[in-house]
Amino acid sequence: MPVPDPLEDLALLVEAARGAGRIAARFFRDEPETWDKPDGAGPVTEADLAVDEMLRDRLCDARPDYGWLSEETPDTPERLKAERVFIVDPIDGTQAFIEGSSAFSHSLAVAEGGVVVAAVVYLPIRGKLYAAARGHGATLNDQAIRAADDCALQDAEVLATKHTLSPEHWPQGVPPVTRAYRPSLAYRMALVGEGRFDGMVTFRPTWEWDIAAGSLIIAEAGGLATDATGAVLRFNADVPKVPGVLAGSAGVHSALLRARV
Repeated sequence: MPVPDPLEDLALLVEAARGAGRIAARFFRDEPETWDKPDGAGPVTEADLAVDEMLRDRLCDARPDYGWLSEETPDTPERLKAERVFIVDPIDGTQAFIEGSSAFSHSLAVAEGGVVVAAVVYLPIRGKLYAAARGHGATLNDQAIRAADDCALQDAEVLATKHTLSPEHWPQGVPPVTRAYRPSLAYRMALVGEGRFDGMVTFRPTWEWDIAAGSLIIAEAGGLATDATGAVLRFNADVPKVPGVLAGSAGVHSALLRARV
C-alpha cells in the first residue's frame, strides 16, 4: 500500500478533529456522565469515550494498516508492529471539560518510525485549530505560526504547574521565569508553537498522547521540544511514556535545561 504524504494524513486528522469537536460540544456544560479511572489515573467522561470511538472508527477505516494508541482505548502490542501509528488523546484536559472550561483540546498525531509527521491540536469551543505536517510548517486556523524569539530567562513566560517550579526540581536554582498555566498539556505545547509563550515544562512522566501532536507543532514552528532530560522525543514506545517535557525557543530551552543540571 502506498505511503500517504504527510499532508494527506494531516487533512484526515483535521477532518477527524472537527468531528471530535462536534461530539464534545454536545456534552459540554451538560453534566456528562463521569467515572474515575483505576489507580488514580484521573477522570473520564462519556464524551471522552464517544470521541474515542468515533476517531478510532474514522481513522482506522481510512488507514487500516496504521497502528492505534489512544488514552481511552486499551493498549495492545499490535501497534508496535506498525510503521505508522495514530497517537490520540480524545479529550486532553478532561477535568477542565468537566468543570466547563473551554481550555480542553483534541490531540491527534501520526507517527512514522517513531517520528511525528502530522499533527492537530483542536480547541473546539475556542475555535482554535493548530496543525502541522513534517516539512510543511505549522499553522493556527490556516495561518502560519512561529515560536517566540529567544529571550533571557528573566524575561521568559513559561507554562508550568506550580509544583514544576519548586526548588526540588532545579539544582541550579529555580529559573526566574514568569509562570503561566493551561490545563491541557497539548494546548500548552501549541501555545509555545504559536509564540504566545516562550516555553513549557513538565517533569511528571508524560503519556505520548498528551504530547505527540504538540511536539511537531513546536518543531515546525521553529521551536524545540525534548523530554525533560534534553533527549530526543520518540513515539510508539513499548511503554508510551516519557520522563517529562521541555520545550521553547532554542535559547530558552537551552537555558532551562542548564538550570536542571
